[in-house]
Amino acid sequence: MNNSPRFMIAAPSSGSGKTMLTCGLMRLLQKKGYEVQGFKCGPDYIDPMFHTRVLGIPSVNLDSFFAEDEVLRYLFDRRMQQRYSEMSIAVLEGVMGYYDGLAGRSIKGSTCDIAKITDTPVILCIDTKGMSLSVVPYVKGFLEYIPDSHIQGVILNRCSKGMYPILKELLETQLNIAVIGYMPVLEDCELPSRHLGLYLPQEIQDFQQKVERIADTLADTLDMECLLGLAKSAPALETKAPDNWSGILQQTEPVIRIAIAWDNAFCFYYQDNLDILESLGVELVPFSPIEDSKLPENICGLLLGGGYPENYARELSCNDSMRQSIARAIQENMPCLAECGGFLYLHDAITDIDGEEWAMVSVVHATAAYQGKLQPRFGYITLEDGQTGMQIRGHEFHYYDSTDYGQEWTARKPLSSRHWSCMHKQGNLLAGFPHLYYASDPGFATEWVQRCRQWRKE
Repeated sequence: MNNSPRFMIAAPSSGSGKTMLTCGLMRLLQKKGYEVQGFKCGPDYIDPMFHTRVLGIPSVNLDSFFAEDEVLRYLFDRRMQQRYSEMSIAVLEGVMGYYDGLAGRSIKGSTCDIAKITDTPVILCIDTKGMSLSVVPYVKGFLEYIPDSHIQGVILNRCSKGMYPILKELLETQLNIAVIGYMPVLEDCELPSRHLGLYLPQEIQDFQQKVERIADTLADTLDMECLLGLAKSAPALETKAPDNWSGILQQTEPVIRIAIAWDNAFCFYYQDNLDILESLGVELVPFSPIEDSKLPENICGLLLGGGYPENYARELSCNDSMRQSIARAIQENMPCLAECGGFLYLHDAITDIDGEEWAMVSVVHATAAYQGKLQPRFGYITLEDGQTGMQIRGHEFHYYDSTDYGQEWTARKPLSSRHWSCMHKQGNLLAGFPHLYYASDPGFATEWVQRCRQWRKE
C-alpha cells in the first residue's frame, strides 16, 4: 500500500509552462529535504529526462493506454515503495491539455484519466498572459467539465506580482479553488525546442542554472504549506501484482548481459521496460555508437532505442568499426531489438536534415530521409505479430520516412479503423519505427530475454 504524498501538475494545453514549473518544484522540494520521485503522464521520453537531470534518479512514465488501470497503479506503487521514507513525495507531470486523450475525442489516456486512476490531487498551471477576469470562467470550465475533475489547486504562470493578488481573490472567492502561487515571466529560463520537441537536458548548457532560478523564485511565490497539504490529502493506494507478472517477479535464471545503446543519439527508453528486463535477470551494459569502437564483451543481446541519430549522422557513419561490430552481431543472429532511431541506424543510409546522405549499419536494406513534418503513422497503436498473434502496445512519432517499414507486424490505431504493416523480423532481429511498452504484455519481454539466453547457449 502506498501512502506517500503526491500531486500532479497539469495544464489546459501544451506550451503552458508545466515542464519547467514541474522541474522547479521538484528542485525546491529537494532543497527542503524531500525525496522526490518524478512521473510523467503519457508516452513522452524527453520530459522524464528533465526530471531525471534535476533529481538524479530515473523518472517514470504513467500511461493509461499502455497499461490497464490495475497495472498502472501497481507500477506507480512499486516505484514509490522502492524509495519509501518519511520524506517521500511523488510529483506527476501531465501531458498536453488536461482532458486530451485517445484520438482527440476521449478522456481515456489523458492526464485526467491518470489522476483518477492514481487518485492524485491536481494543480492546474494556468498561463495568465493577456487575461484578467477571464481567468475565472476559463478555470471554471476545467473544474466543471466532469463531476470529479480532481483539480484542487491552481498556479498562475506568467503572472506579475501586481496582478497575482487580484486574480487570486477572484478565483478563490468565485470558484472556491486554492490558488497556491504564481510564476512570473522568466524569459531566460525558457527551453529551446526542435522537430521532436524539446532539446535534451544535457544539450542545454545552463539547464541546472535555469532550474535553480525557477526553484528560488517559487520559494518566494508559492504557498508551500498549501501545496504540501494537498499532496498529503491523497488517499493511500491499494495495489497488487497483476496475475500475468509471475514470470517476472519469480525470475531465478542466471544473469545475462545485454548491450544498450546510450548516448546523445540513442537515449529514448522507458524506465519500466528497463526495470522489467532487469527483473528477468538482465544486466544492461551501456555503450555509445558514437564514441565506442565496438560492442561490449560477453553480451547476448542488443537494444537500440530511439533518439536523434539524424543529428549525429556524421559521427555514426564515420565510426566504421562500431557499424561493423553491430552488423556482425546481427548477422550472427544475436537478438536485437531496434526502435525508431535505432531502426534508422540499421538502414543502408539516412539522409540528414541538410540533405546529405550517410552510410549506416546496413542490415535493414532501405534508406530513410527527413520529411520536414510529422509522419502520418503517429500516435498510440496496438501491435500484433503476424506469426504468433502476440499483441503489445506502443506508439510512433517520427519525422523520418523509410523506403521499407517492414511487413511482419500490424499496427492498429485505437478508436479508429486505421492500420498499417510495420516491423522487420528476420531471425532474432526485430526492428521498426514503433516504440514498445513491455508492461502491456510482459510475455513479450520474457520471450525476448529467453531468446538471448538461448543464443548464448548456442
